[in-house]
Amino acid sequence: MSISPISPLAGLSAAMPLAGAATPGAVGTTPAGAGAGVAAGGTDPAAFGNAVTQGLEKLQAMHSTTDSLAVQAVTGNLADIHDYTIAANEAAVATQLTVAVRNKAVDAFTEIMRMPM
Repeated sequence: MSISPISPLAGLSAAMPLAGAATPGAVGTTPAGAGAGVAAGGTDPAAFGNAVTQGLEKLQAMHSTTDSLAVQAVTGNLADIHDYTIAANEAAVATQLTVAVRNKAVDAFTEIMRMPM
């Protein structure tokens, strides 16, 4: 069993500049929020939603794998107990990351709602 790295921004390129970010020496760039949206950067607006959906599907698959390995361990059909331990730790860390991202999103939404109109 190999451990794959978690890529929170799977659909985004690291070399892509942020929307509205000024490049060194650039004059007259528009700040983010002043008409510079995600689509202006050339990325698909649905990419973030797809990345979130895929991440949640992977999390669910991790938990399903962990559950099946737990049943195998209890029934005595699991040859190596470390497979279950690794899968359970991966699922726990992925769940903690998902909860942290959700909490940040809720905090951001709450902060946006506090902004005066």
